[in-house]
Amino acid sequence: MAIAWSGVVLGAALFSPTSALAQTPSPASDRDELIRAARDAFAKRDRTKLSSLRAQALDARHPLAPWVDYWELTSRLGEARTDEVEAFYARWPGSYVEDRLRNDWLLELGHRRDFDTFARDLPRFKMNDDREVTCYAQLIDHLAGKDVRDTARRAWMAQREPDEGCQLLGQTLFEAKVLTPDDVLRKLRHATENNRQKLARQTASLFSEAAGKAMADIFDNPARYLALKANAIGHLRTELASLAIARVAANDLDAAIRLLDDRWGDILGAEHGAWARAQVAKQAALGLKPEALAHVRTAWKTLPKKLEDTPDWSDETLGWLARAALRQGEGAERWRLAQRAIDAMSITERNDPTWQYWRARAVQAQAKPGEAGDAARAEARQVMETLAGQLHFYGMLAAEELGAPPALPARPTAPSDTERSAARARPGLQRALAAIGIGLRNEGVREWNFTLIGMSDRELLAAAQWACEREIWDRCINTSERTKSEIDVEQRFPMPMRAEVLAKAKDIDLDPAYVYGLIRQESRFIMDARSHVGASGLMQIMPATARWTAKKIGLDYKPTMITDRDTNLRLGTAYLKLVLDDLSGSQAMAAAAYNAGPGRPRRWREGPVVEPAIWAENIPINETRDYVKKVLSNATIYAGLIGGKPASLKARLGRSIGPRAAGAPPVDADLP
Repeated sequence: MAIAWSGVVLGAALFSPTSALAQTPSPASDRDELIRAARDAFAKRDRTKLSSLRAQALDARHPLAPWVDYWELTSRLGEARTDEVEAFYARWPGSYVEDRLRNDWLLELGHRRDFDTFARDLPRFKMNDDREVTCYAQLIDHLAGKDVRDTARRAWMAQREPDEGCQLLGQTLFEAKVLTPDDVLRKLRHATENNRQKLARQTASLFSEAAGKAMADIFDNPARYLALKANAIGHLRTELASLAIARVAANDLDAAIRLLDDRWGDILGAEHGAWARAQVAKQAALGLKPEALAHVRTAWKTLPKKLEDTPDWSDETLGWLARAALRQGEGAERWRLAQRAIDAMSITERNDPTWQYWRARAVQAQAKPGEAGDAARAEARQVMETLAGQLHFYGMLAAEELGAPPALPARPTAPSDTERSAARARPGLQRALAAIGIGLRNEGVREWNFTLIGMSDRELLAAAQWACEREIWDRCINTSERTKSEIDVEQRFPMPMRAEVLAKAKDIDLDPAYVYGLIRQESRFIMDARSHVGASGLMQIMPATARWTAKKIGLDYKPTMITDRDTNLRLGTAYLKLVLDDLSGSQAMAAAAYNAGPGRPRRWREGPVVEPAIWAENIPINETRDYVKKVLSNATIYAGLIGGKPASLKARLGRSIGPRAAGAPPVDADLP
């Protein structure tokens, strides 16, 4: 039997229970409302209603019945039996909900300490991307006598929030001396740096209950802890005191410096003192303070000689030491200190395009003249050649360092009818589109992404094409971005509403490629997108900003109009142009203002005059820094597509960013 649903043919493969249910389906609208009601019952933990709706969904043979079945069983998983779970797996083999339930069930089995059942089920876990499941798996291997030192340590160190499985792994391995006190301290440092109080307390409790309580005191009032309680911890005194100083530095940089200079610098010793000084340098760099570079120098000088090339500092800390050197350093010192920080990073972090690019720049800048520097220049060029042509910010900059903007990849052969039919026949993709079509976007996206696992480039292109044709642009883009060798740039960077965008941009003298680059990053062209902070529509405009902009441009506006496509586009482009004009025409600063408000880039531009790539890399908000780089690289690709020839990212960035020129128009203080 095939069920027609909103233009998608949903075949029998979508519904696999062997129980008979051959009744005539209900009208589509009623059946879809049943699914929405089931999700609502799940959210409200109404198990009685959910059980009833599950039966109805199965009886109606709804293509999304697997989700209702999943919600119902998940709601009582703590009481479920293994045979019930296995029956669920058998009902929906190969589906996302089967693997999603397996993830949940493995966590439940770990909680029950039913490690035999856990070990039998784990090999079937296709996603295998849950950190706590990984911790339980490592624990089971350890209990079976396997050497898990490296793999377990990686899993345990990757923990970001407290959970039972990773804590049990840590406790067991620490007691068995597989994890060392240095491992625990390293994780404590990471938790402290990232303001993860619960994780820090849980980790410190591996040392002792008193250490866990001390971490609570450190997060509550680090200065008071140092003044009144630091001496009570005995052998952990210096370790915990250095963490307390890091917490002081996060809130009051000057107070942390005084603590180190007046007393604690000597008490902590070289290694712990250097780490504390590095935290001061990191906080100064985050604040873009002019003295940041001096603190970077002090941190390096404080290190004991045996650690001068391999300090036990986090990649995040080292990243900010490198950024401070780039922003504030001059001449050879800029590149020497930047390279020193990058070289001290983990291999994974050093291989990130950001640090590959800046290290290559540093090596190039420090190369000796003539033949003596040929090897260094060759090394830098090889890195740039590896990056060049990759469709991201630093790939494009690397290409221009080599001499010219890269040409966009040639478009691959379009998916054949056979390839497109095969994509449409995949039950997971069908279910995903059905879920998205009735407003279950989160469920639909997860099902879609799961179904993509293991697909070849050709299969991905065909699936992406289906999403493009259905105008589900986020899945179109996301799917196309997964291809490795066959890159369809027009699929990855679609231009819906091309006539409207080009016309509105032209009307206000705004670069349409910049508009497209921003929309792609803001909403992925989802018309009714809404962020967690309340931004709405295609260009993700905040309600207050929409009202202000409408008044500014003389638009008769009502709040309900914010998600109207044309109104949202008009308001968003008008606001973007106002921001761009206020920030000296800098697309990097305007993108930062669009994401974080205009006040922040106004502050961030104060200080030294630097090249825009250095300015962008020093944006102290992670989300905004990533956003600016992606908007600018997106815009450069769109410019190439619109103009039909390679476009320059460097030209788009401009020559430099620094304080507002003396003769520039005054700041638009009303700009929200």
